[in-house]
Amino acid sequence: MGDILHALPAITALRQAHPSWIIDWVVDPCWQSLLTAENASPQETEFCPMDGAAIAPPFQTPRSPAQPVVDHLHFAPTKAWRKAPFSRQTIHEIKGLRSALRAGKYNVVLDLQGAIRSAVVARLADCRRLIGEAEPRERAARWLFTELVTTHGAHVIEQDVELASAIAGDPLTPVAPWLPVDPAAEAWADKILPATTDLPAVLISPGAGWGAKRWPAERYAAVAQALIERGCRVLVNCGPGEEPLAEVIVQSTGGAATPLNCSLAQLIALTRRVAMEIAGDTGPLHLACALGRPVVGIYGPTDPSRNGPFGTRFQVLRSPQSRRDHTRRVAPEAGLLTIQPDDVLRAAGELLYPETASETTL
Repeated sequence: MGDILHALPAITALRQAHPSWIIDWVVDPCWQSLLTAENASPQETEFCPMDGAAIAPPFQTPRSPAQPVVDHLHFAPTKAWRKAPFSRQTIHEIKGLRSALRAGKYNVVLDLQGAIRSAVVARLADCRRLIGEAEPRERAARWLFTELVTTHGAHVIEQDVELASAIAGDPLTPVAPWLPVDPAAEAWADKILPATTDLPAVLISPGAGWGAKRWPAERYAAVAQALIERGCRVLVNCGPGEEPLAEVIVQSTGGAATPLNCSLAQLIALTRRVAMEIAGDTGPLHLACALGRPVVGIYGPTDPSRNGPFGTRFQVLRSPQSRRDHTRRVAPEAGLLTIQPDDVLRAAGELLYPETASETTL
């Protein structure tokens, strides 16, 4: 989720610079709502028994509010493929993706993820120009690229813009990304947060990709309770498997905080309406930034200068004790645990009520 949201400003800028170009995207089906609100009809889908996902052929719809940036989507359910790499289904899907990509006869392929997995998928297009970073996230991926771009930006969004600039003709600058508008999801969000409400809504996302990045749910609960007492409505986003984290917050607030177990399209629609997001280094935080919502980022082992909030008003909390470490440890990182609920509340107040806040230090 974060990789797509970090790449979208670059590809949106490329789309604005060259509106007539054909721009297609290879994506895991679970994240397609970040790029399109269109739904394939049943007769166009092929059921995948490994994970229950419907793997659709590339969309052929024109660009629209429902699909603003890309022309076509190609699906690569790589997580499912890793579970059964030699199954007939996996081999069939990989061959189908390869055929679709080669049929596109692309002039250039950009690998904005910088992983071995994404580079291998990019090679399936059999394109003469495969562009990636000279120092990608996974260094071995560089050997699969035909062209290397040395990037200078600190943030991954700036680096992705530099990569896209390699084919744009003129240097691009980061722009606010275009995300799809799903009418059904928007109607759902209107019921959750009607326009008539006067209470500022704060969205809390307590989950994270791994435990070392995850600020304790009990501390999120203390923040939620204080915000409720100050007249805010608190919504708690819980992705798959994060329900216990949300339950801690809901119970600690006596049910005053509202848990949300929603689809990605619904999360996009709801985030458009909130006054602020509070989260760690996780996809929902990057989504809030993409939609221009103020955010409080609670960071530990990951570096906010590279993966932190971008393009919106924000406050980042990170202990001087924290060091960059992507080891997927279960326990919260020691520096992360030095951040207290009062620190988060102070940062939230400066974003919610900037006219009364004292001078801030990010």
